[in-house]
Formats: sequence, C-alpha cells, structure tokens
Amino acid sequence: MSAPTLEPFVIADHPALDMINTVAVVDGQLVDFWQSDADVLAWLERMELRRDGAGRFAKGALLDAARTLREAVRELVLKRKGGLRGDPAALNRFLLQAASHPRLVWEGVEAPHLERVGEHASPEQLLAPLSELAATLLAEGDFNLVRKCEHPDCVLWFYDRTKSHRRRWCSMAACGNRHKVAEHRKRQRGE
Repeated sequence: MSAPTLEPFVIADHPALDMINTVAVVDGQLVDFWQSDADVLAWLERMELRRDGAGRFAKGALLDAARTLREAVRELVLKRKGGLRGDPAALNRFLLQAASHPRLVWEGVEAPHLERVGEHASPEQLLAPLSELAATLLAEGDFNLVRKCEHPDCVLWFYDRTKSHRRRWCSMAACGNRHKVAEHRKRQRGE
C-alpha cells in the first residue's frame, strides 16, 4: 500500500476516526497515507494535535508507533461497534506514556482555553493526545452515531453529528454521489 500525492481524508468528525481513515481505498486500491515519520507529523499538524517541541526519534519510530496506535484503535472501534469486548492493552500502553498536563492559555480579551503540554521524548508521548481522544471516544462516544460508510467499496468511518443522524456516506461528494449515479443508471436500464 503506497500513498498517492493527495492527503488523507478528514471527514470523520472525530480525530480518532480520521486516524483510522488514514488507510483508505483510492481508485480501487487500499492506500496507507502514512509512509514516513513526516507524513504522521504533517497529519498531526493538520489535525491540530502536533505540539511544539516534538522530539527527535529514530527514523521510522514515529511511523511504527502511529501505525500501531491506528490499528489498535481500529480493532477497538470494530469491537465496540459490534457490541463485542475488546482488549484495550495496546491503547493503554499509549495512554501510560502520556507525560503531559493541561495549561490555561489566555490571549487577549477572548475566553481562555485549555491546551495540553508535555514531554515528547518518545513517539508514544507525541501520540498521547490522540490516544486520549480515542479512549474518550471508545468510553463515552455514542456508537449508534459511529458508522462505516455504506458504499460497499469504501472503508472510511465517521461520527454522524448531523441533526437528523441519517448520514450514510463518508462524503456526499464521493461515495454518496457514486451511489446516486449507480441508482440513476439502474433506473435508466429499467432494473
């Protein structure tokens, strides 16, 4: 699975699900968008999860840790969605690495906000905020609203935050439109 030049999809409405979606089907091929430490760092920055002071790690260490976290979370989401018991040991190993604390940031006259700061001596520490978001989703998320795209060729997940809670597709522009076109062709053929 090699990554094309486009970026991973950010459509899930939850960072932990967007992390799972860094493996997707593109042009009929399963693609892993994380091919290097730089890819993971760019994704963390895009998701606003990269903190200043990211440490220097051995080449490939961040990629390996991120892929391990992603697959652990994917397995736990599948188990939770299926109403089965999952083994949280791998995710808990990431959570144990968190060497961070909240800090109140108050800039100007706007309301203050909390920001998590801490060490990044290991890839697991850098990924700790994402691990915490995944654990929170698994523990507190409404899994009636966590869904896999209904298109049969799609592997993407999302959190349905629509008012009616009837979202079916990862994206109307992609899978939803493909479904509509296929249904229109069926009607045209008289099926």
